[in-house]
Amino acid sequence: MKEFRRLLGYAAPFRGRLALAVLGMVVYAAGALGIVTLVEPIFDGVLTTNPTGVNWVAGMLLTAFAVKGLGAYVSGYLMTEVGQRVVMDLRNRLYRHVLDQSAAFFSRRSSGQLISRIITDVSQVQTAASETLADLIRESVTVIGFAAYLFWLDRDLAVICIATVPLVVYPLVRLGQKVRSTTRRGQEQQEHLTHVTSEGLTGHRVVKAFGAEAREASRFSAASQSLFRTNMRVTAAMSALPPLMEFIGGLAAAGALWYASIKITRGELTAGEFGAFLFAAFSLYAPIKKLSRVNAGLQQAIAACQRIFGMLDTHTEVMERPGAQPLAPLRSSVEFRDVGFAYDDSPDHHILRHVSFTARAGQIVAIVGLSGAGKTTLVNLIPRFYDVTEGRLLIDGVDVRDVTLTSLRHQIALVTQENILFDDTIGTNIAYGRPQASQEEIEVAARAAHAHEFIAELPMGYQTTIGERGQRLSGGQRQRLAIARAILTKSPILVLDEATSALDSESEQLVQAALVNLMRDRTTFVIAHRLSTVRHADLIVALEHGRVAELGTHDSLVDQPDGVYARLHALQIFSERHREAHE
Repeated sequence: MKEFRRLLGYAAPFRGRLALAVLGMVVYAAGALGIVTLVEPIFDGVLTTNPTGVNWVAGMLLTAFAVKGLGAYVSGYLMTEVGQRVVMDLRNRLYRHVLDQSAAFFSRRSSGQLISRIITDVSQVQTAASETLADLIRESVTVIGFAAYLFWLDRDLAVICIATVPLVVYPLVRLGQKVRSTTRRGQEQQEHLTHVTSEGLTGHRVVKAFGAEAREASRFSAASQSLFRTNMRVTAAMSALPPLMEFIGGLAAAGALWYASIKITRGELTAGEFGAFLFAAFSLYAPIKKLSRVNAGLQQAIAACQRIFGMLDTHTEVMERPGAQPLAPLRSSVEFRDVGFAYDDSPDHHILRHVSFTARAGQIVAIVGLSGAGKTTLVNLIPRFYDVTEGRLLIDGVDVRDVTLTSLRHQIALVTQENILFDDTIGTNIAYGRPQASQEEIEVAARAAHAHEFIAELPMGYQTTIGERGQRLSGGQRQRLAIARAILTKSPILVLDEATSALDSESEQLVQAALVNLMRDRTTFVIAHRLSTVRHADLIVALEHGRVAELGTHDSLVDQPDGVYARLHALQIFSERHREAHE
């Protein structure tokens, strides 16, 4: 139960509301017990010897129902509010925790898996934090009240009824264990279903292009069928509890009826007392039935908590060192000094090894190499998406691990090969790195990226909503918005990871002209295959198998026989001539 106790810790800030909710539950139990206690005077008094007392008994009965209803409302509302607040805090914390993880964390997990943890698993916890916990407390108090009343009426009869309770415990525990294990499998299958859904919807263009709609629908159907079967196993386990409880309750009622008939014959028990006892016993059945379901609910919640807290206990964050200081604006250089990098789960497999070079302020540094050489990993070390595992990365002589992450990343603008835009307006997307930017500044950045022209032609201009991942725009338009976003940040370090790969020839010429002017005032790291960018670089870093094979300018490297850059250059010329011949 450590997971459930940990979950209850999230309710600590709302202990005042919890106290009021518990008070409401006590009021509810008192009202329910009050209704039961009126059975005896009704049978032994109002309906036989004292019919004139009907008004008093009727008034007390209405009062008891009102008290019970008030207690139910107050406790139900407050427990639901506390549950919603707990779930909101837990979901917010989980989402922020996931966002804070390193790039390696996201490379090992699908978006569907993470969404399932944040949405589906937390939703299951919500039931436990409000309904299940409320039932546990309210029905426990009610059971205690009814049990005490039964013993007060007749101890022997009460013992007969309570004697059947142990018969419920063993199957209850076994069913609870089955529910927990089955629920965990169901959550994993729900996670898989979310993943399949996400892939099919985000890749809908590829699905349609290859006529794979039926195949994707079949994948979804198979995942849905697996989830259905698992959910039905949970339902079967939980549905077995009510008939079991009813049968055992029937045994208790039969035993009580047999023994009560003997006592009534002897004059040791009145009909009204037995009626009150029987009514209280049957009233006791409802809260016990709910409590039997509480265990199953708790097991489902615990299974969800294990997955949620397992994620919260996963720490791959790039951490700030104690006493980290803000990084001053770049003045002189960015230096890679004998840098190496390997993922935590493969420490012996180095992606980068002994990388050393210096980029002077204002220089353009081109990173080239075959696919898998480590180019993207290299530039990802600059904003500390990963931390170096060997050597040091220095900005103006300061190790990036000794400065605050916020100050470091504020100095870096990033444009990647994959256009990441949000389902918001064009203006908001351009100002994503500087939300406080004025409309004039946004337009200046858009003009510099040659995006203003097509934006102005849209019906709502900069207020146009572009859809998820900017799907309402062309690939070139999306890339120009991403470049405008980078321009607006005015960061002294610029990282371009295949920034012009999605542009057609005409758009590329416009953006390349803007980038040349932009890069004069920034230290720019460019990953590019097209010669138009690489040829004008101040420094070319040629990577091969994670190591620096060559350093120099285009003119100094292109004529080196059997050099890495010369081979890449020859391949690019052949590729471009082949493309031009077929245009």
